[in-house]
Amino acid sequence: MNKPFFKREPELNVFGEPLEPCSLLPLTGFFRSGYCSAGPEDVGRHLICAEMSEAFLAFSKTVGNDLSTPHPEFSFPGLKAGDRWCMVADRWVEALAAGMAPRVFLRATHRGALRHVELETLKKFAADVE
Repeated sequence: MNKPFFKREPELNVFGEPLEPCSLLPLTGFFRSGYCSAGPEDVGRHLICAEMSEAFLAFSKTVGNDLSTPHPEFSFPGLKAGDRWCMVADRWVEALAAGMAPRVFLRATHRGALRHVELETLKKFAADVE
């Protein structure tokens, strides 16, 4: 008996265009593919491609999410200012509410992020479009 063939939907960004990579160095994404794509196993929804800043990294540490310390056992290199990283959408919204939201790369931000934050809000922090 043949197995059914399931065609996977293309990953799209917030503009409905093909999703661009966020970062290959450091290698980011829930699946460590370089893309901010997420499947059902990614409960956190790592959908927003953000550029780390010293201020954001310090803020993140104060709210219990230390992104600066490497954890090789989880393939996590530790981040520094200037690195791009696929952020959990709700964490980005939390940083926004605290006035600490990092800049985002919209072409590399998954359209699923729009379930958490409006496009117009993301555009105000865009590093790759005006």
